[in-house]
Amino acid sequence: MFIIACTHTVQVETKEPITININVKVDHEIRVKVDKELDDIFSDDSELF
Repeated sequence: MFIIACTHTVQVETKEPITININVKVDHEIRVKVDKELDDIFSDDSELF
């Protein structure tokens, strides 16, 4: 059995450069999870700092 893979390729040749304007909006969400032990270490009364 032969498995043949192909990729789609588009090639364009022009005499002048092509300008492409793309507006992209990226939304992201960062969640920081701190273990209870680390929370205690960095607490104000831990005397670490």
